[in-house]
Parts: sequence; structure tokens; C-alpha cells
Amino acid sequence: MAALDVRGLVAGYGPVQALRDVSLEVPEGTVVAVLGGNGAGKSTLLRAISRTLVFHRGAMTGGSVLLDGRPVHRLSAAGMVAAGVVQVPEGRQVFARMTVADNLRAGALGARGGRRAAAESLARVHELFPVLAGRARQRAGLLSGGEQQMLALGRALMARPRLLLLDEPSLGLAPLMSARIAEAVEEINAAGTSVLLVEQNAALALRLASRAYVLEVGEVTLSGTASALAASDEVRRRYLGVVDEDAAADTAGAAVGRPVLRRWSA
Repeated sequence: MAALDVRGLVAGYGPVQALRDVSLEVPEGTVVAVLGGNGAGKSTLLRAISRTLVFHRGAMTGGSVLLDGRPVHRLSAAGMVAAGVVQVPEGRQVFARMTVADNLRAGALGARGGRRAAAESLARVHELFPVLAGRARQRAGLLSGGEQQMLALGRALMARPRLLLLDEPSLGLAPLMSARIAEAVEEINAAGTSVLLVEQNAALALRLASRAYVLEVGEVTLSGTASALAASDEVRRRYLGVVDEDAAADTAGAAVGRPVLRRWSA
């Protein structure tokens, strides 16, 4: 059974329909990626699942969201967190004036298990991101971009999620920091948390995920295993920046008016 099952999701903002009949699954214990360019509807998808779309003046108008086979799309945002679904929004949205420690405490509000569970979660976060332990008393707004992303992830983990919704976790980060965040996602998943990852960095997303979906203008246009999508000519051309060499040769040859030379393999 899928941990998350989205069926025929329709959502938008007033007269603007951002998602049309979107369906996807996140099997228990896996990382599933959603690829797509700006305006494809990726963030809207996560907001609809986490029930935070209303805070952006949007609404889910059709379809269903099931967790372990039970419908949850009528829960509040707080109800989704209590059910184990936690979103890390795009843009490293930490509480800038609060300390790192207070940001993490805020993440534990509403989590089950009381103080003992919160202490265990904090120890896990500090093990995953030691820099947060060393800067516990520092204001979050003074952290670097990468450290703020670590804090946003850590705050989400304080709620002890079963399913983590990640919106562009590598956005705006240097390559080394993006790699560290990717390692953290792998470690989080290995510890038993399922992940739905929205990411424009298709190479990173397809490396982390076992399955992926391509979202274009609010609709799923491709889906399959991450390895199959990574080998797809369309995905390679549009999202991985791999040029079709024969097509490029044709274009170049036509442009200068000379015969086209193709590479042949035995």
C-alpha cells in the first residue's frame, strides 16, 4: 500500500486552475521526485497535499488525498502534521528573529510523545546537522543560506514525520551545500521517513528518487522509475541539459549549407 496516494487532484487560485487531474503515489519508505519548470504547479501540489493551499488563497476543488488508504484531504494543516505529513516550504522559511533552538522547539509543537520524544528528535537533528547544535543560541536570520535550509529540515523533523514534503531544497545553494542537503535527505529516508521531493535540479532529484513524475502546466506528462526517466530523451533534453547530438548536427549543417555528418557506431 502507498503511504501517500493522490488521485485526480484539481486545485487552483480563484479562476486559475493550477492542477488538473494529477495522480501520483509515494510508496512507504521511498523517495519520489516531481520534476518540472517554473509554473508547472509543483509547489501548488505540495500545498494541496499539506492543506496549506488556503494560506496562499488557493483551494483544492477536486480529487482526493489518501494516507495509508484513508482520505485525509479534508483535514486542517495542523491535522496533516498530526497525521505525520510535514512540508518544508520553498525558500528556507525559518523564524529569522528566533534562535536556532527556539525554531527547533517550534517544530515540536503538536508532535506526539511529549518531552521525551522531543528530546529524541532534537538529538537526531543535532546528529544530522551538528552545526545547529553549535549555533543553538544564534538568531536564525544570521545563518547562511545552507544553514537555514538545514534548520528548516531540522524543524520539520522535530514533528516526527512519516512523510516529508520537500519544496526545492537545493534552490539557491552552492553545489557543495546542495550535495550536503542531498546526503541529509538520503539519511532521513534511510531512517524510515518517506519523501516527496519537488526539485528543479533534475539530476539531483533523479539520483535521490526511486520513482519520478514530470509535471507540466498542471498535468502529469511522464512518470516511471527514476532510472527510466533519466534515460528518456525528452527528460535528458529538457531537464538534464543533454543535447541530442544528431539533431544538433542536423541544425548546424543546415545553417552553414553543408552536408551533415553523422556518427555511426558498429
